[in-house]
Amino acid sequence: MTQIPEQQFVHKVPVQCTLNGQSTEFLAAPYLSLLEILRETLGLTGTKEGCNDGNCGACTVNVDGRIVDSCLMLGVEAQGKNIETIEGVAPAGGLHPLQQAFLEEAALQCGICTPGFLVSAKALLEAEPNADEHRIRLWLAGNLCRCTGYDKIIRAVEKAREEMK
Repeated sequence: MTQIPEQQFVHKVPVQCTLNGQSTEFLAAPYLSLLEILRETLGLTGTKEGCNDGNCGACTVNVDGRIVDSCLMLGVEAQGKNIETIEGVAPAGGLHPLQQAFLEEAALQCGICTPGFLVSAKALLEAEPNADEHRIRLWLAGNLCRCTGYDKIIRAVEKAREEMK
């Protein structure tokens, strides 16, 4: 007798949200994280899995104006929310000033942490357009980088801040 994996019997929940400005609907098993839904169900692989326990910030997304580690949020909790991932940061046909500054300041290497830094920094500069270096460092403290060191990242955010004014 063939044994069917228990997962196939899990009732999936319909979820409707606004994702990167578009109304989106999907079915989510209640135990899947938003990170898993974004990457595996919706095919949005820009949000990265780093630690999968909320310590590195690689999976940071913006949910209703708050930065959230998507590995710690269940996909079903997205119901009715407005979510922005790294795929929603850039305007159509171009780069966001933060993305451009990260390139110009060499603020990325392997790229695992970069989407989380960009989403976090964008949320900061939208909330506090005049954030100083100390505030930028505090805001980005939940994002870890193992390659570049933080000075290039901070310089890139400061450069983008000036561009965005």
